[in-house]
Amino acid sequence: MARAPVTDWTTDWDHLDPAWVGNPYPIWQTLRDRCPVAHTERYKGVYFPTRYADIREVAYNPDRFSSRRVVVREGEYRVNSPPITSDPPEHRPMRMVLIPPFTPNAVAKLEPQTRLVCNELIDCIVSQTACDGAVDYAQHIPVRIIAHMLGIPAEDGDQFRSWITMALQEGITNQIALKQAEQEISDYFAGQIAKRREQRGDDLVSFLIDARHPSGEPFSDRQVLGALRLLLVAGIDTTWSAIGASLWHLATHPADRERLVREPELIGTAIEEFLRAYAPVTMAREIVDDTELSGCPMRKDEMVMVSFPAANRDPDKFADPHTVRIDRTENPHVAFGLGIHRCIGSNLARMEMRIALEEWLKRIPDFTLDQTRPMTWSEGAVRGPRLLPLVLAAR
Repeated sequence: MARAPVTDWTTDWDHLDPAWVGNPYPIWQTLRDRCPVAHTERYKGVYFPTRYADIREVAYNPDRFSSRRVVVREGEYRVNSPPITSDPPEHRPMRMVLIPPFTPNAVAKLEPQTRLVCNELIDCIVSQTACDGAVDYAQHIPVRIIAHMLGIPAEDGDQFRSWITMALQEGITNQIALKQAEQEISDYFAGQIAKRREQRGDDLVSFLIDARHPSGEPFSDRQVLGALRLLLVAGIDTTWSAIGASLWHLATHPADRERLVREPELIGTAIEEFLRAYAPVTMAREIVDDTELSGCPMRKDEMVMVSFPAANRDPDKFADPHTVRIDRTENPHVAFGLGIHRCIGSNLARMEMRIALEEWLKRIPDFTLDQTRPMTWSEGAVRGPRLLPLVLAAR
């Protein structure tokens, strides 16, 4: 069904509007200048702060802004994926359990597998004159790595991508698709949990089954399943979107691409700038009681869209924020969030992005965006290329 067009971004914004999906940054800058905390009656009422300071205040005040709902969508259906959908003190036990598998040392052990995955994908691309950088490359990397960590078959990746599309895109307006994805994910991981209870392995499923609450009690199957659902959904779409956005930038900015080919040691710095400029994740919070933000009254039970991408484009925080500078050294971006729910998997995402670009630029140094084929960005809580047609120069 066609959506009603936006009449005024300050009072009737819609993050599914084609203008927002295609290029939200000018819209956000206009709102910063005119109405830093915008509001819409859509989705039963949502506020949209655009300034870094306001977004930070929301993220650091869970007593005023609850994580009971973390996605702005139609309907009443709520997804339970602790710890991200939990408030203090309930969020902490499972969050602390999840930290050790994602420390820098733990992630470093995954680098050889990640390089292997990237090169296997490039092997299928390198002899061609064209490919889709999202569908043929970016979307596979985090899927295969998280499958490796969970000890589940890599060939299940197509199913994972389908669930993520249903949950994070179709599910914004289609509760049936959302419920179906949630049920199928739950059924899948219930089976994996049952297998590991019979025979442990060296994987995250077994790790979570053996983990203990600070009280000494094991986590319930429901809690383990919620954490696994979170790892699947939050650990895949976000990273493939970041890799895809990085490739899109390099395909459309040849000087930056050529510089990274000449100076591969700059890739780590460039990744931080890509994360700032094209941060993929926008979260949401539910307003606990009537409150205000920068003088803007906010009503209980309505939502706040917490746009870390908007915070990363605030000129009061970042010099020349709409210019992507791959050698930007002062870069306190918040692509991985703020507060008690800051992304646990940031080390893994950075590593996957770095290796994805290192291996790609080694073997495919010259590529451009194919202007003759459609290029699309995703809708909803995670923004990244869904179709990224590339022309590969002859080698």
